[in-house]
Amino acid sequence: MVQVRSPQPVNTDGSIDLGRWLDHLQTMVPALDRKVLLEACEYARSADERVKTPEGSWGNGASSHIIGLEIAEILASLKLDQDSLVAAVLYRSVREDKITLADVRQRFGPVVGKLIEGVLRMAAISASLNPRESLVLGTQVQVENLRKMLIAMVDDVRVALIKLAERTCAIRAVKNASGERRRKVAREVFDIYAPLAHRLGIGHIKWELEDVSFRYLEPEQYKQIANLLHERRVDRDLYITHVVQQLKNALADSDIKAEVKGRAKHIYSIWRKMQKKGLQFSQIHDVRAVRVMVPEVRDCYTTLGTVHSLWRHIPKEFDDYIANPKENGYRSLHTAVIGPEGKVLEVQIRTHDMHEEAELGVCAHWRYKGADVSNGPSHYEEKISWLRQVLEWHEELGDIGGLAEQLRVDIEPDRVYVFTPDGHAIDLPKGATPLDFAYRVHTEIGHGCRGAKVNGRIVPLSYSLQTGEQVEIIASKQGTPSRDWLNSNLGYVTTSRARAKIVHWFKLQARDQNVAAGKIMLERELARLDTPSVDYERLAEKANLKTAEDLFAALGAADLRLTHVVNLAQQLVEPAERGTDQFEFIPRRSSTTTTSRPGRRDDIQIQGVGNLLTQIARCCQPLPGDPIVGYITLGRGVTIHRQDCANALQLAGREPERMIQVNWGPVPEKTYPVEIFIRAYDRAGLLRDISQVLLNEKINVITVNTQSNKEDSTATMALTIEIPGLDALGRLLGRISQLPNIIDARRHRTAS
Repeated sequence: MVQVRSPQPVNTDGSIDLGRWLDHLQTMVPALDRKVLLEACEYARSADERVKTPEGSWGNGASSHIIGLEIAEILASLKLDQDSLVAAVLYRSVREDKITLADVRQRFGPVVGKLIEGVLRMAAISASLNPRESLVLGTQVQVENLRKMLIAMVDDVRVALIKLAERTCAIRAVKNASGERRRKVAREVFDIYAPLAHRLGIGHIKWELEDVSFRYLEPEQYKQIANLLHERRVDRDLYITHVVQQLKNALADSDIKAEVKGRAKHIYSIWRKMQKKGLQFSQIHDVRAVRVMVPEVRDCYTTLGTVHSLWRHIPKEFDDYIANPKENGYRSLHTAVIGPEGKVLEVQIRTHDMHEEAELGVCAHWRYKGADVSNGPSHYEEKISWLRQVLEWHEELGDIGGLAEQLRVDIEPDRVYVFTPDGHAIDLPKGATPLDFAYRVHTEIGHGCRGAKVNGRIVPLSYSLQTGEQVEIIASKQGTPSRDWLNSNLGYVTTSRARAKIVHWFKLQARDQNVAAGKIMLERELARLDTPSVDYERLAEKANLKTAEDLFAALGAADLRLTHVVNLAQQLVEPAERGTDQFEFIPRRSSTTTTSRPGRRDDIQIQGVGNLLTQIARCCQPLPGDPIVGYITLGRGVTIHRQDCANALQLAGREPERMIQVNWGPVPEKTYPVEIFIRAYDRAGLLRDISQVLLNEKINVITVNTQSNKEDSTATMALTIEIPGLDALGRLLGRISQLPNIIDARRHRTAS
């Protein structure tokens, strides 16, 4: 739910009563130096009086002095130190050129000056974001500004916290601003600052930023859920009051000193759960929820037993984040039960320390010179380490979408935790490979990687790492990346971080090398898939490039995905194959709930508007898997463009109200028979290994025919398999090619 803040104390003349305001701050930060902070407030106020801004810095009538007090109040709730609060009070005045940074340094010291300078560097991102674009569609300017932001964050994490507080004030202040202004601020906050608050573990800031951003970006969805919550609020409040009292009595009988409160479910988290799991509002278990806070960890589990003895536990609705904390350090017990009146109820159980950490995150473990942290190692260093890992991107950040993935880890929570030879833990997405690990450790280790050992045993670079394994990279100082690493069919890298670094390396190479390498890559893949001769000039035109040489160069520099180009090639030869027994690698429409253009087999799902006539834009010709966006035409339904299409971007600029979100429909279940040919040096276990690959890829085998040649010790196999599409076939042949002793693995077309 959106936070409701208390108004600042005012004098009879309408000015802020700084004495009472400081009294309020001191309840949150007892060690506050009132004299220094009062001097900063007076300095900012006098600057406001000298330099007037009629509409206020955000167009809402608020002066930079008032905004500074609001920012400082948020930071005080996060328990920040004296220098941070002073910097917060003065920041907007410096930003609006009412006072100079040099004057701040002279009057309040170099630390305050450095903090303000860092926040000013982060502020560059606000100027570059387009309110109609997601961060995924960012420009090179945005990349550069994000780079500045990350550098500022790593210099001193307090800079990021001041900026978080400032953006919280900004999104609160745009309530009465224009729709475009609200969307601009909301887009920036939702894409960057809410995920950042999550990564730093600052729960109440994250929830407020998500809810308010959601209200401005998806107003209809927000109102719908808010109304559903409001309709049930009175009944829910009475119900929660009864549950809280019942639980308090039961815990008192068990001699547990507990604080029990009702907990409001945040609107955006309700919507996200409904979308992610395909649920109705009535199926959300944690709309009714209570939170229990106890003194000790052992009391958490005792309380859990009490809760389960009072009400029946719902299977598979229990999470122990105390034994297995979330990546951002969050710890708590979550359980769902059938409460009184047969209603589903969520219960969260945690200690008071855990609650403080959930609300304040990194701020709950503040470690600056002179700070005393007595409860052992904190998550503070881990979070700073994460920020530094993100900074390693600054040399090769060319993909904003990758950054969004790195920030918003809660979208894909499945992680694996592996160890370096020195015993340091590294977390990676599920399915990560030794190459992903190498690039996570250091760029040069990734570039020079020539092999890997897992638990002392040499494994392929495409090996899928598992939690608890120790990984050692075998690297060469003269080593360079292989272009095969970028072939998704071979499965060498799975993270956008590693891919971005490899792509960056190849972009630095000469164009002639890229042309030669790209041509070899494409010819080899087309030969393996037994695709008939392709006109490369036509193929380049289909990929929106001028010449075949441009196509090869783009492939060699990894600007184009090999699988994407192969799919285009298949479309070029497809008309000649109609009427034969060869299958088509284009998904067929598989659901009556999706719509498609007549004659087109690409399933397109239109979000939120039901069935509409759709057509594929000729300018960019998106393919299944490409990021897409819809444009509502006059009389011709919805035209589907790639998100990076120049025409679509121009239309979004001129008529944003006619752009709608679309995505590809579900992958069809239909499969097609294909014959593949494998030639290998004969050895024991060869057929078993190939069968294992087929099993891992979930490929059904119809027929197998094997022959051995004693003269040259080779074996040939002809297999007829059922395959869902061209991508799956390329991936399968890639996996088979990596087996020991394999000479050739390719698709075989029977003569018609």
